[in-house]
Amino acid sequence: MKPLIFPSEDWGHLARSLCRFLPAERGKLEARSFPDGETYLRIRSACGNRHAVIAADLSQPDPKILKLIFLAETLRAQGASPIGLVAPYLPYMRQDKSFHQGEAVTSKSFANLLSGRFDWLVTVDPHLHRYRSLSEVYTIPTRVVPAAPAIAGWIRRRVRKPFLIGPDQESEQWVSKIAEGAKAPFVILHKERRGDRKVTVSASGLNVWQNHRPVLVDDIISTGNTMMETIRRLKRAGFKAPICIGVHGIFSGSAYEDLLNAGAGEVVTTNTIPHSTNKIDLGRVLADAARPLLKQF
Repeated sequence: MKPLIFPSEDWGHLARSLCRFLPAERGKLEARSFPDGETYLRIRSACGNRHAVIAADLSQPDPKILKLIFLAETLRAQGASPIGLVAPYLPYMRQDKSFHQGEAVTSKSFANLLSGRFDWLVTVDPHLHRYRSLSEVYTIPTRVVPAAPAIAGWIRRRVRKPFLIGPDQESEQWVSKIAEGAKAPFVILHKERRGDRKVTVSASGLNVWQNHRPVLVDDIISTGNTMMETIRRLKRAGFKAPICIGVHGIFSGSAYEDLLNAGAGEVVTTNTIPHSTNKIDLGRVLADAARPLLKQF
């Protein structure tokens, strides 16, 4: 029997991709908010002894988490088993250490929350900094889908004479893989973060690539400050308007418009988070990662 796919929030396009590529059946779900803001959920599919998968957009997570937990626990109560989570953007990964007395290490708390409700997890390029892998914080089987091959393919097909720019040393490992797949040179900048919204970027030795199209690549575009600072430096150096590519396009506040106003020639993201910049589809590779887990349980 085919697994059931339930979209969290209004994220039908990912559910449709998973249904097509796995293949799977779209689950029937009724969801609405009461006048006081509380959530009403009703599952209208027979799910006893069936594998269920929730496809979840977890950007800006706090308003969405309760509905996700309610959905998982209701599926479990209706007999669905096992229950998997496909969350291409995995939040609460940056806060991986307590720097000051009393600070919450929310990456561990969030991992405990999801591990207690789901049997497996598939995500895309989580922000692993002090953790070597998700298994250090998640107690369920996880699969990480790399976005690099899809991004490299897009650059190879769409950009003439690209050279890639990574924002910091942390990005070098995966930017180098994109550059290898795109058959393009790359450079890595030095970034110093002076607060949540203030970043300084050192960009030396770029003039050798003056006749190439700069492509700025980052895992997360949130405020866009790192890219905007780099765009300004490239503009002063006489480069063409760069293409800005992000795996996860959060675009806090007016970040998208700010990037365009700063001089970005084009802004492109994968479809891990719904946005008008989604031009790189990861539906097939997410399904490929989920398929072994569906067979495992």
